[in-house]
Amino acid sequence: MKKVCLVLLIVSFILACTKDEKGKVLIIVSNTEDMGDPEKHFAGNNLWEVAPPYHIFVSHGYEVDFVSPTGEKVPFSMDPMGISSYAIKYEDFNGKVEASLTPDQVDYKNYKAVFIGGGYGPLFDVADNEDMLEIIANIYEAVGVVGGCGHGPGAFANVKLSNGEYMVKDKKVTGFPNSTEVTKSWAKQGTLLPIMLEDQLRANGAKFQNKSDLNDKHDVLVDERIVTTMFLPSSAIVAKEMIHEMEKTHN
Repeated sequence: MKKVCLVLLIVSFILACTKDEKGKVLIIVSNTEDMGDPEKHFAGNNLWEVAPPYHIFVSHGYEVDFVSPTGEKVPFSMDPMGISSYAIKYEDFNGKVEASLTPDQVDYKNYKAVFIGGGYGPLFDVADNEDMLEIIANIYEAVGVVGGCGHGPGAFANVKLSNGEYMVKDKKVTGFPNSTEVTKSWAKQGTLLPIMLEDQLRANGAKFQNKSDLNDKHDVLVDERIVTTMFLPSSAIVAKEMIHEMEKTHN
């Protein structure tokens, strides 16, 4: 019996170490609920662009932390369904989000990757937040992976590296394109936004890929450890490709 217990203890220790060796991923979320206009158009975060990637990271053995500009309420659009419902019910998604860190609580050395999902919120309180941008830059320069879906890539468009260059310079990236933005009422055809995502990425040297450049509008692009996609159906695939990049880099 003692031998059996000893074997079980050893196996448990090995499994625990294996899980720890996977490392940690940081997900950035917004605290901004509305766009500041009289009608209070919703900004926030898109649940379907955050919960599925969270599920992919957790189910592959990575620990996930959330960080938001203020550490306060994190508003979401979209009702839970599918993978999002699973992450909420079985993987403590809400608990993790409600305990989101503030930028000063984040040690970038602890993370192998950072992900930003969509919803308009990150364009309002992440894209110009120096502390958040510095975290992204530090993770990337520590050979980490950066990922984004929908409007998320707009939130890291302004990240500058230690050499003074923008992180996205000369990289193929994509995100929610102008051609779609100007057809949607969600932000009054983009007129309520502080930046147009595509314009900002292009201005900072990114090789922005729009629908005419891609084989499919749901394609995921990977270029020098930056992983992006235009729309929410591919958010989980972004996370999976980020894991591939982490495994290539750290193995």
